Amino acid sequence: MRPLRPQPPAIDKANNRATSRSCPAATLWAAGSCVALLAGAVAAIADDDPLDWLKRTDQALATRNYVGVFVHEHAGETETLRVVHRVGADGVSERLQSMDGSGREVIRKGNQVTCYLPDQRTALVEMNGDAGPLLGSLPRIDATSAALYQVTDLHKARVSGRDARVIAVLPMDQMRYGYRVWIDEASAMPLKTQLRNNAGEVLEQIVFTDLRLPAHIADNELEPAVDARNYRWVQHLADSADVHGLAVSWEASVLPPGFRMKVNSRQVLRSGPVEHLVFSDGLASVSVFVEIGREPRPEPGSEDAITIGSSSAYTTVVQGYRVTAVGEVPPDTVRAIALSIRAGGPAPSMSESLLGMGNLGGASIFDAPAAGQGAARDSDSHAAPPAGRSSFGAVGGGGAFGGPAGLPAGGARH
Repeated sequence: MRPLRPQPPAIDKANNRATSRSCPAATLWAAGSCVALLAGAVAAIADDDPLDWLKRTDQALATRNYVGVFVHEHAGETETLRVVHRVGADGVSERLQSMDGSGREVIRKGNQVTCYLPDQRTALVEMNGDAGPLLGSLPRIDATSAALYQVTDLHKARVSGRDARVIAVLPMDQMRYGYRVWIDEASAMPLKTQLRNNAGEVLEQIVFTDLRLPAHIADNELEPAVDARNYRWVQHLADSADVHGLAVSWEASVLPPGFRMKVNSRQVLRSGPVEHLVFSDGLASVSVFVEIGREPRPEPGSEDAITIGSSSAYTTVVQGYRVTAVGEVPPDTVRAIALSIRAGGPAPSMSESLLGMGNLGGASIFDAPAAGQGAARDSDSHAAPPAGRSSFGAVGGGGAFGGPAGLPAGGARH
């Protein structure tokens, strides 16, 4: 075998020059790869931001078309409901229908919300400029609530055959409840939501069993299933929040940490005129009703907070007026807020109380009786406004967790 001949020096030099010329290209390629990997890592971190997931879900609920069926569990009761949500050139239209019992329905078209109660052959109508989605929105962590809650990304899970991110919103003290949300990774829609107390027990839950995101929704999907031509129609067309010409008569002294007054309005219930105050920490909220122009009728033993499911209520007497605080917060919170209420000026007279409250000849939509409960409600109870119940503490809407807005239920709801 002949030995390998050494390579000519000229060829060696050429190879060296080629290698030298390839180094800058290789370096640029490597640098570009590193930048791409870094960008991917940053994107992955942003994609895992739990606050960003909550914002995307809130946006999805407000801007997407969706049709779904979900199960609502609260206070030991379970109800199945169907929701239709359409966003179009004419604004937002929605329909929420109970598929159990009496078949109650709520239909929202723009600012008009109509609640149909087939078992009572009654339809309630209200104009509400601040009406949010009937299904409600998710936790909105703002500058105020950021110091009161801790938001974490727990893990991934499967809900109704979909991949989901599980986000936990934990309170930093004992004055508010926590939340847990299962968010669809593909659409950012909430597949499952829970309200939890400080012991981690589930107080209220919504789970979608069917969810579709159609590009188009027909008009007939947003029409009531009942023929309401022979119903009794009750209208409350005046906006209860439009009280800019009235002086604030009631205010709060020392509130639980983070809570601030967000709404002050006057309304008419069956029990008479009331002043309605809403206090919120940016996430949870509490409604306070002050009986105006009538003597209180406190019941023996009523000076203690009661809890029904996720809602707490407390009634007391302040300066001769009855004050009732209700909200989906711990009992100590409604008690502290009710006891902080004080008159900010001279107590209003009956004539002053009725200013700007619209036609008193008809009942208000806020007096909607509980459908399917059998017995009539106490006329002095403060039920949730059927048109205004927003989930997860949306200010101005009663601040409820995730229950279907507009479908009155039993118990102390705000």
